[in-house]
Amino acid sequence: MDVTLDRSLCLGGSTHRSPCADDQRPNGRPTADLWVVIPAFNEGQRLSQVVDDVLRVTRNVVVVDDGSTDDTRNLARHRDVWLLRHAVNLGQGAALQTGIAFAIQKGAHYVATFDADGQHCSEDLSTLLSVLIDEQAEFVLGSRFLGRAEGIPAMRRAVLRFGVLFTRVASRVTLTDVHNGIRVMTRRGAERLRISMNRMEHASQIVDQIAKSGMRFVEAPVTVRYTPESLAKGQRTSAALRIGFQTLIDKLVTW
Repeated sequence: MDVTLDRSLCLGGSTHRSPCADDQRPNGRPTADLWVVIPAFNEGQRLSQVVDDVLRVTRNVVVVDDGSTDDTRNLARHRDVWLLRHAVNLGQGAALQTGIAFAIQKGAHYVATFDADGQHCSEDLSTLLSVLIDEQAEFVLGSRFLGRAEGIPAMRRAVLRFGVLFTRVASRVTLTDVHNGIRVMTRRGAERLRISMNRMEHASQIVDQIAKSGMRFVEAPVTVRYTPESLAKGQRTSAALRIGFQTLIDKLVTW
């Protein structure tokens, strides 16, 4: 895997800093030890706002440009973040593994994943971190069905519900939402993840690895906002069926 790190972003780069001077939300829960990994592929239209929002929660932001062909990389350059780049598009799973491994290497105590398409709310990162600490868990998984799914189409809701049912049968894990890109985990939990499914199947693989780890995990409500742009770039129903099939094959191979 060819990964490029642009260190100049942390040595010079933009002067943008979070308005929360001590890296904490108004509820008093510190987030200075939280590293947020944002995988991005051709997200030039949305990345700037997403990164700016996350920088209001923590200064430790890792953007993984997964071989984008638009201006994703240049937009990230003008933010005070770590920028990693895949020379070619490898998929979101590969981008997450690259970012998580880098955050661990840099000494992160907590690691979060956060999509670049603008569907997540940065405020939920602090909520999930609080739940992680208060519940003494190793993983907290965001759930739009415990929280809010704004503007979700009926077909998308049905596909996601099917994914929940499939996971209960295939992995014997009871969750309300299995394909949600916002998660927070401890360093110990992050070190247990080995994401080998590069494409969107990685979400099911993460859930499976969390379950097999024997570590404590919980869900917490989050908000997911659907827009015409994010829906156009999102997964099709046929892709969801392919993900389920690939996950099933992976389980048979590793049985």
